[in-house]
Formats: sequence, C-alpha cells, structure tokens
Amino acid sequence: MKHSRLGFKAPGRSGLQALGIAVASSFLLSGCFDGDSSSGSDDTASDPLFPENGQLQATIRRTTNGVPHIKADDLSSAGFGAGYSQAQDNICLLAEAIVKARSERAKYFGPGYDVTFAPGQSVGFNIISDFSYKAQEIYSGAEEQFDSLSDESKALITGFSEGYNKYVVETDPSDFPEECRDQPWVKEITPVDLLAHYRIVGQYASGAQFATGVVFLAVPPAQSPAPRVVTEVSDSSRIDNLMQQVVDTARTSAGSKQNFQDTGLASNAWGVGREMTEQGRGALLANPHFPYTGHRRLYQMQMTVPGYLNVNGAGLLGTAVPLISFNEHLAWSHTVTTSRRFTWYELKLKQGDNLTYVKDGQEKPITSKTLRIEVDMGMVEPVTLEREFYYSEYGPMLAANAVSSKLPGWGSNGALTGAPAAYTYRDANADTPRLLDTWLQMSRASNLTEFQNVFKNCGSTLWTNSTYADDQGNAFYIDSSSVPNLSEKSIAIVNLFRSQNADYAELFDNGVTLLDGSSSVNDWVEGECEGLVPYEDKPKLLRADWVQNSNSSYWATNPDEFLTGYSPLFGSEESPINPRTRLGIKMLQNPLEHGLDPSTPAPAGQDGKFGAEDLIGVIWNNRAWYSEQFLDELLSRCGMIASTPVNVPDELLPAAPDLAGGTRTVADGCAALTNWNGTYDLDSTGAHTFRAFVDVYMRSFQNHLQTKFDPENPVYTPADPSPVDAGTENDPMLQSLAAGLVVLDAAGIDPAARLGDVQYYQPTGGVPPGGDPNAVVVQSAPIPWHGGDGNVDGAFNAIGVVDSDFAEDTIIPRENTPEFNSSEGVRFAAGVSANSGEGWKIARGTSWHFGLEFTDNGPEAYGLVSYSQSSDAMSPYFTDQSQLYSEKNYRKLLFTESEIMANLLPQGEVTISGK
Repeated sequence: MKHSRLGFKAPGRSGLQALGIAVASSFLLSGCFDGDSSSGSDDTASDPLFPENGQLQATIRRTTNGVPHIKADDLSSAGFGAGYSQAQDNICLLAEAIVKARSERAKYFGPGYDVTFAPGQSVGFNIISDFSYKAQEIYSGAEEQFDSLSDESKALITGFSEGYNKYVVETDPSDFPEECRDQPWVKEITPVDLLAHYRIVGQYASGAQFATGVVFLAVPPAQSPAPRVVTEVSDSSRIDNLMQQVVDTARTSAGSKQNFQDTGLASNAWGVGREMTEQGRGALLANPHFPYTGHRRLYQMQMTVPGYLNVNGAGLLGTAVPLISFNEHLAWSHTVTTSRRFTWYELKLKQGDNLTYVKDGQEKPITSKTLRIEVDMGMVEPVTLEREFYYSEYGPMLAANAVSSKLPGWGSNGALTGAPAAYTYRDANADTPRLLDTWLQMSRASNLTEFQNVFKNCGSTLWTNSTYADDQGNAFYIDSSSVPNLSEKSIAIVNLFRSQNADYAELFDNGVTLLDGSSSVNDWVEGECEGLVPYEDKPKLLRADWVQNSNSSYWATNPDEFLTGYSPLFGSEESPINPRTRLGIKMLQNPLEHGLDPSTPAPAGQDGKFGAEDLIGVIWNNRAWYSEQFLDELLSRCGMIASTPVNVPDELLPAAPDLAGGTRTVADGCAALTNWNGTYDLDSTGAHTFRAFVDVYMRSFQNHLQTKFDPENPVYTPADPSPVDAGTENDPMLQSLAAGLVVLDAAGIDPAARLGDVQYYQPTGGVPPGGDPNAVVVQSAPIPWHGGDGNVDGAFNAIGVVDSDFAEDTIIPRENTPEFNSSEGVRFAAGVSANSGEGWKIARGTSWHFGLEFTDNGPEAYGLVSYSQSSDAMSPYFTDQSQLYSEKNYRKLLFTESEIMANLLPQGEVTISGK
C-alpha cells in the first residue's frame, strides 16, 4: 500500500516539538503497514577447527615484501600463525589496541594529554575513553559473549591469541619497537581481550563515535559527570581540578562531532563481469582508503587449511582472517556505506521523575551501573575513580545536547514530544558474534550462491558494502552492513519528520536517526536477524557488465539500473554522488577514453576489456573528476584575464592564520596550469595549484554551476560554470584561483612545483603512549606520493593528510602539522601545511589495493600495501612497499604453492608450535 505524505502544522508550536507531538499523538498511519520479515538459517558441519593432538602448529612462509603465507592443518592453528605474524610486524599497535579495549589507557598512560607537554590542549581523554568503553560494555560484553560464539570463531580467536602470546613471551621486551619497548602493557592476552577489540572495531561507525564524550556526559539533572576518587590521596585539590578538566574535555570533544556519517574512511571498489573482461570471467578492483597509522592499518596474509580454507587478502590489525580478499573462485572488496548503524531515541520521562520513562503507557526504569577505572597519577599506586552510568532498554544514555543545540538536556522538554525527555541509543553493531564467521564463510564460498547465503543467513560486514566478482563472470554488489530494521510505519514517520521540519532533517543528514521512544512502533523489527534488515530488503545488484561503489549511495551502483525503494537508513536516492563515484562510472562507461592527457592509459587498455593490470592501472592513472570538468574552462578564463589583477574577498581566505584579501594576478597560476596534464602524478606540475583553486571554488561558489543536478544523469550533473563575469576581476573561478594562490604563497609553495616535490609520505613516531609528543622523530626520508584528495580534487586514487596528534585510534604520538582553516575549522587546499615549504604530508588514503582477474588458470592479481606490512621502523618491511607505490611498481599477489615457493625469502619459512 502506498501513502502520500501528510502535511500539517500545529498552531502555537514550532520546530521539532510541533511535528513530533502531532505525529506521536495521532499515529495517523496505523493499520496500513506490515513489519514482518524473515531470513534463512545456517548449518554447521564437521570441519578441521582444532588440532587433534591439542598442539597448535603452523608453517609461516614469508615471500616478497614480507607477506606471510600461513599453512596449518586446522583453523585454530592457522589463526595461531596469523597472530604470531601480525605481532612480529605490529606488536605495539596490537598491544595498545588491547589496552584500549580493556579500558586501561589511564592505568598505563595517565589521564591523557599531559599539560606539561601540550599546554592548553584537552586533558583527561584517557579517563573519558576508559569510562566510555566500560559504559558501552566493550569488555564485559566480550566476557558474556565468548562462550556463545561459534566453534569457528573460537578457533580463530583462541589461535590468534596464542600466536600473539608466543611472540610476546619469546621476545625480549628490549627488542620491541620504541613505541612499546620495555613497556609493562605489552603482555600476554586472552581470547576475551581480542574479542573486546573486535567489539570496538565493529562500532567504528556507531558507538565508538560516542566514546569521546557523548556517553560520558549523560547524567540526570543536578548530577555532575565528574568521576569520584575512591583511593585516598594526599592532594585532593589536584584531583578535583583534574576531574573538572575531564568534564570540560568531554564537552569540547562531544561538541566537535557534528556529522556521524563521516567516519574518516573511504574506498573504491569495482566488480567487472564477463561482458567487459579480457578472459570473459570476473575481475575486481579493490582500493580501500584507510589511515596509514594506528589500528585501522590493513595487513596482508594468506591463510591455508588444506581442503577447508585458502584465502589471500588483508584485514584490519588484529583480525584473525583477511577481510578484503580472494580465493580460487571469487574475490571481494568493501567500501564504507551510506547506511546508518544506530538509532537515537527520545524517551518521554515520567512527570517529576528523571529516572523513569513512559513507553506505550507503561513506566520503565532508567537503570544505572557504578563503574571504576584506574589512573596513573604518578603516585606509588594508581588512583581509582568511579562513576554511575545510565541505561535504557536500548542501550547507554546520551548527552544529546552536547552534540546538537537542537536537542535539550536530560529532563528538559524533548524535541519530539514536548514533554520532559532523556536520550539514548541502540547500536546495530554493539555485539559482533558473527564478525569472524561472516568473513570466514565468505572466504570458504566457491560460487555466487554460497557468497549470497552468508548474508541470507544474517551475516554482516558491520559498516561496509561488499563488491564481488567471480570466475563465472558475475559482478555483484550488496550493502552488507548492519542496518536497523524499522517498520514501514516507523519509516513513514521518519520521512514525514524529514519533509516537514528542517531541524529534524539536519540531524538526519548528519547521521542521527531520532525516534520517539514513547511508542514501540519505533522499535526495531526483530525477525531472524535480531533487529537488522534481512537480505531480501538490502540494496543489491547482479550484473554481467559491472557494479561499483565509491562511498556514494547504493542508488547509482550502475546508472543503467538504478536501485530505489529502500529504507532511508541505507542512504539517499536520486541525490548527487561524490566526485570519485562520478569519475569511476565515467571510466567504466568509457573504457577507451584517456582523460585529459592522451598519454595516460585508457582504463581498459587498447581492447576495451579489463584485465588485472588494467585495474591496478586505473587506480594509478591518477585522473581526477574536477580537473576533467573544470580545467579547460579555467584556462580559457585565464586567457581572458591575462595579468590583470583579480579581486580576492577576505571571506575566500583562511581565518587561521588570518590572510588578507585585496587583489592578486593569477598569471603564475595560469602558467603552471597550462603545463599540467590534469593528473596527480609525481611529475605533474600545477596539480596542487588546481587543488588550491578547486577547494575554494567548490567551497565558496556552490551555486555557480548553471546546469543543476539531474537524477537521470547523476554522473555529468551538476556542471557548467556560469558565464556571468567570465574572464573579469570578479569571475568566481578566477577569484578562487587567486585565493588559492594566496594560500600557496603563505604556505611557501611554488605554483609550478612538481607534485612529487610537495606531496609525500613520511612516517613519524618513536614515542610510547603518554610520552612527550615533542620527542616524536621522523622515521624515514620523505617518499614522494602520487594521488589526490578524493573530495577536494575528486581524485580516484584518493590520499590525504590527517589532522591528529596521534596514530589513528591510538594515543601513540605522531607528528602533526598546522593547517590553514576557515572560521568553521574546515581546512584549505586539502590540508596544506602552514609551515613554509612543507606541503602535504600524506597519512591516509590508498592502502591495501589490487587489481584481479579470474583466468582459466585461476586468480591473477597485482597490488600493494602502500604503507608496507610493518609499523616497526627497524623492520625491512617498514617502507619497502611504500617505495614501490611511489615508483608505481606493483607486485604480483602470490597464491599458488609454486608461486609461493618461487618467491620465498631467504630463511623465510618457519614452523611454530604452541599449546
């Protein structure tokens, strides 16, 4: 049954309250919806999961660039080899991840952001992190969950933990990298520790975003969120002062996060079908854009259990099975989806009682738990702190007003009902019992049906899409993430709110799906997938030509077959797509087109059919959407203005540092662009000048394009700069170029420099968590880095700088550089350093990436891990692949026994045993 949207306005009220009360009180849509759903169930078979003799044993063979190929007779032993190999290469990052998951950062590293090192910075972050993850039941949930895991998950987790422990026990602590050398927190772990880490990974795009202050601040009226000191201390005033600083830090941190759709992660993935491949089988382009530091580094390995498992790929550090991978018959990659993994609820409080809410006319309690953490305050023993945290039936309570001024504080009149309210949330990835099962089953699948059955049986890839190709020539896409399964009635109410109220729409666009918790109509439809959208209702597409995703909505997976009619919690339909998606589709639709430079290889080579080397070449051709859209027009206007100065209004320039407007000639910038080929290669001259231009242009003149977005033509619209004032001193395009040149002047960057001279990768570190950030050291010479910013440049090979004092998801210090920022804190020119001549220090983007094609002889693949396998500066695998990336020198991804043995490193084979 279809329904038109209801339109009304309640007199005497405005904003969210008016809309909320009207809908909540009448439920005009009742009786017209069917919320039932169902999904399949999975079977369990007898498999080689644990060693028959009880002794773990794995053979690790390292090939070119240190890639481990792990072979074992059982799954647990394969996990054992994986844990040992990853610990060899990344022990400090793995150990810090476990400290975080155990809520022990403050115990080992102190309160966080020591004021003696960084005056004026936030203080107490470690305390907030530890309490928040305890409140989210990261560790206690792992303790409760472990016994209920499948035997397969237990095999992988216990095996990996034992492999990690073997490396820790047999290695002298003084031989660890500087970041964790001789540190007491590098110690043996338990399977529960590892599972707790997975629970954080599962919530990267949901609850983990609330662990920096939003949960911490959620207390009833008149109650302070400051923790209490349990331990007797001699200097209580010092502790009291610190606790107030902790609260201030939580408020600042919570308020800095406005858009929960932006996870800081991105990717490109293509599945190419039989109609467009050289061998008439399937092909895959895998190109995740992840951080180069911290826990989200990807690590390549092959895992083989003869007759049971043979998969080669890469996963986030600590995962006991590869995540973006291939086997003999199929391959897949992941991209961060536009879907939502949580819902917020406004609870209608009982009048006069801030700890009781009313749902369907029934009173329900807001419960509490008293939690404790330990903090190293430089005393003989750690100081113990405690706090009450509060919960609804959905999950932890939230200080919603700390995120948005559109929402009230606990006990004030709510945005939806107008009655006293409190806020809470439910997280689709709060529990991750199928995390390893999903990827293990994908890895063991041998055809499309078996791959699809993983998701029919409620498998989830947490916060990503899956793009797939196989040896039969199928190309398949699915949003395989965990999405709340709302009833049609609840979805209709959400859509009504969005259409009728700008405040609600703004919250929704920023990733917050706010629901009225006073009625069970907004509860998730449980079904067989425990409240998540089942397979049959997920966006998906099977093609013989191609499917793709570059983080835009599922809607335009292939414009020859738009996907429509799905829950708005999956993302938007008939809306603009990002520039990487536009360029990717353009290259797929025009596989013989070279772009602006005829010398740049066509995406599919000379035959118009994709092979493995063509696909890695697509990533490395360094084409960009905005140069292909705007460069010719900009050069035309350059010719009109010549050396006449262009007006530069102050509002086009950074607020910090404050740069003055006025006038500037664009002649030097135009000259640099005249010699530019439109790509972001190392020897490209002027690429960064165009970057500075397009950043200002797309930021400041969003309405300058005269051809507006057309949902029937999403790739080529919006387009066409307006001809008004073209070539004059008030031309928006020329003003943007002039403003960009002012920024480059201040940054000490020559407009005509080679990109490879101003853009590079240079790892830094050498300081343990809680150590002096001023002691951070440079760990390699600068490595010239090709590629462009995915959002600013519209580059397909997306890379970028990172504004953080710490390695991603850790508190391990790294070198950070100052940037030019707008008054809203938005950086200019994709984050060019404000230090003169420093340019762009790349710390995220293209990471584990490859092109693969299935042939009559099996999979053939080429690629790299751009930042290399190891985070240990003393390892031979620290920057070896980084040099290869810089040189565009890909390697073959070895899969068969003969390939492995032919490329075995000297002394590269070892057999390890354990309990």
